[in-house]
Amino acid sequence: MTTKKNTCESRVEMAQAMFPVDANPSGNVHGGTIMKLIDTAAGIAAHRHCRTNVVTASMDRLDFHEPIFVGELVVVRAAINYVGQTSMEVGVRVEAENLMTGEVRHTNSAYLTLVSLDENRRPKPVPGVVAETDDERRRFEEGRVRAQQRKALRQKKNRK
Repeated sequence: MTTKKNTCESRVEMAQAMFPVDANPSGNVHGGTIMKLIDTAAGIAAHRHCRTNVVTASMDRLDFHEPIFVGELVVVRAAINYVGQTSMEVGVRVEAENLMTGEVRHTNSAYLTLVSLDENRRPKPVPGVVAETDDERRRFEEGRVRAQQRKALRQKKNRK
């Protein structure tokens, strides 16, 4: 594995206003719009971490805790939680801000696994990650456990 990097080197924060094109006739933003923002932010964080092309291998369960409406500002934050040999778990948090009142709501969280690719589109080793704070160490350990669970689930499916 190559050198280690601090998680702060790859963090991403994106903000985007939601317009009628992003929503259904009732003014609720489409889930797919939010999923695309989540995938984009995770991809940028992973790309920044390994400085290679990356692809999304999986997204863990995605729940919509609160609706997002036309006119609100969506803020998406992504950070590397855990790295394996060629893959990374990226944690993403989505918040919606009512620009008229200033109210901010946590609407979504997701964990995505992205794989680093070499010039032949084959998995490539990624740099390790340095967890400096208690929160980063907790996220790293929780990501390690989730990665083990994903691997066990894949192995179970492959045996069927």
